[in-house]
Amino acid sequence: MDQGSSLFAAGGRSELLDVISRVKSNLYDALGVLDFPIPQFILIGKQSVGKSRLIEALAGETFNFISGTLGSRRPTVLEFRNVSEYTESRWLIFNRESDNWEARPTSEVMRYLGEMHESLGLSVSDIAVNVRIESAHCCDMQIIDLPGFRDFAMDDEKQKLAEKIQSLVTGFMEDKKNVMLCVEEAGDAANLSTLTKCKKYDPKFERTILIRNKLDKYYRDLTSENVGEWLKGFGDLPDKLPRFALTLPNWKDGEHPPKPFVEMRADADTQDIAQIKAKGGEKMISTIGYSNFANYVGNKLERMFAEAIVPVMNKVADLKEKIELEKQTLEDVIDYSNPRILENNVREAGMSFGRSLQHVMEGFISSEANRITLLEELQEFHEHHNMLGSSFPLLPSDDFSCLEDYCQTLEHEIHLPSVNVEVNGGAQFRRMMAEVEIFCRFAELTLETKEVDVIQAKGVGVHDITWSDVVKKLLISEAHQPMRTKIKYVAERIAFFFKSQKPVCLDFMFKIIGTSEEKMFSALFPKYAAAIHANEFVRHMIYECFDRAVERQKDQFLTLFYNTLTSVFANPWVFLKKASAEVTGDELDDLTLPTFEDSKKRVPQEIDARLGIENILQRWLAKIPTEMTKIEIAVDMGQMLLLKTFQFIRCNISDQIDLYAESFFKLPMLRRLEEDMRAIELSDTQMELQQEKTADLAQEFATIEKKLKTLESCDATLRAYVGKIKRTRREEI
Repeated sequence: MDQGSSLFAAGGRSELLDVISRVKSNLYDALGVLDFPIPQFILIGKQSVGKSRLIEALAGETFNFISGTLGSRRPTVLEFRNVSEYTESRWLIFNRESDNWEARPTSEVMRYLGEMHESLGLSVSDIAVNVRIESAHCCDMQIIDLPGFRDFAMDDEKQKLAEKIQSLVTGFMEDKKNVMLCVEEAGDAANLSTLTKCKKYDPKFERTILIRNKLDKYYRDLTSENVGEWLKGFGDLPDKLPRFALTLPNWKDGEHPPKPFVEMRADADTQDIAQIKAKGGEKMISTIGYSNFANYVGNKLERMFAEAIVPVMNKVADLKEKIELEKQTLEDVIDYSNPRILENNVREAGMSFGRSLQHVMEGFISSEANRITLLEELQEFHEHHNMLGSSFPLLPSDDFSCLEDYCQTLEHEIHLPSVNVEVNGGAQFRRMMAEVEIFCRFAELTLETKEVDVIQAKGVGVHDITWSDVVKKLLISEAHQPMRTKIKYVAERIAFFFKSQKPVCLDFMFKIIGTSEEKMFSALFPKYAAAIHANEFVRHMIYECFDRAVERQKDQFLTLFYNTLTSVFANPWVFLKKASAEVTGDELDDLTLPTFEDSKKRVPQEIDARLGIENILQRWLAKIPTEMTKIEIAVDMGQMLLLKTFQFIRCNISDQIDLYAESFFKLPMLRRLEEDMRAIELSDTQMELQQEKTADLAQEFATIEKKLKTLESCDATLRAYVGKIKRTRREEI
């Protein structure tokens, strides 16, 4: 015998059932807890197999449970308590509002049950009704009576009802805490349809008990040669399946029972045992008759409940701890949401949220929020701007058939790292910067430069127009716009990235508590994270301020970059000066510090190197013929010079994307965000709305307090019962 069973073997079954029943009802009503380690019997079977008569046998009396022509449509929890001193049975209904059992006349209880089923019409419900009978003729146990399976329906509505009932009952059958009392009519064991359904959810029959009803119909079929095999199902019933064959009281329809129901139950039980003994079935007599069935089920229920006491206590303790934490968190949120200090609290929470962005960008690996691959990131970006109807191109070239094609190119041909790695925060920013740089390098001239365009740019003026001026004109007219659209894409990508990091920042603030890095960050992060998460208004204000800061930095980034582009195309030759530093050699050899004489020689060399690209361009310009007879050659060379110059500009701009993003977007965002949060202001209307929200939070707090009191009451009930049993055992010893 296990610890739970040995501990409660000395306790009364009725008291144990009362304790478990009250705890279960209270938890369900207060918390809606369904996943709880409390076992229970469920009664299943087809209609007209004798389920109602079995319930009457357990109750020890007949009753007229009227559920209309459609039968039961919701679970009925029936509790039976044996009270030996009662001369008449006592029926009770559980009132969920008052949390009490209320005694009612039997007729009123039956009418109440019928109304609860009929009120559902052609629907079903998983909300049970609870009734109890206390009598000297019933056993101590409880079962859940479920609607019967329907194999046939006359019309579509009845068929839908049958399907709903099937879904309801199978939901109970799937629950591994439920022990199934499977009621079948005695007969050929190979045709037990309900048992077949039980096997689907309990293939090893570890929580199934078979009740073969109407045994008296098969007395004549039994002989001393076949009784043993018949009771075993002729090999169709597993040996380890608990099974009982019995006869329940029966009489002709429309007539009154010929004698008291309890006497008829005893007579049927005596007759079953006598018939099986007479046929030579003494070895299996423990599986015959109502009394053997009732004793087995009662003892099994007691064992199950005794074993469940300790797990139930542990579950209640865990729930209590969880609800206490929810209560403390909600108290903090209510205090935080006080309208008198709300504005200041929103600012402080926003400033804390702003500081968290710095840590997220540095790479807080414990945050799991919004971790995505590059393809997923770009898909979200495209969907967002397609919905907005943005005018800039979302793919770097028209030659890409789709976004997936672009990502395949990035991964397999350009070898962009981490394409298929799910990242967020700083790692996602670095990957994004690599992608936008590649995007910019796909920039090309809008149209193929034609001969007439070059001639038109050359023109005729008062002053001689050089080929250098021609290239400037063509760059401004044909190359400026492609680069602007690429920079627009860059700005929108960075802005979209930052906006997507809001959940990451909040997740970081939540997850930091309890980690090894907790002491490295502000202790206020979890507190403000709870307030932001719980209060939609506060979250909206902070997120809105965050998005405004992103939009401001995006506009500044675009303005500065557009000004740079204008300057570049106005005088490309200045922009394209070659860097003065030169790298020579392939090895990292040992070097010595330069002397003063070495430095004096190096400086003029570096200054001369700055003129490298200018000299190259000047040589190209000098090669272009100026004679009118060679205009076609001049035009071709001008076109080539235009393309090469654009290539230089595109490469230099792409090289500087990262620098501009860091200088004009990321760093100002990180530095100024906290200041923006400090400037949050609430309007009078927002204050009024928040007062209403605070009232709702107060109601929620009252609900949590009620749940906590219920858990404390259940915990006290369980501990008191355990303590009582332990004291009883010590006294006996």
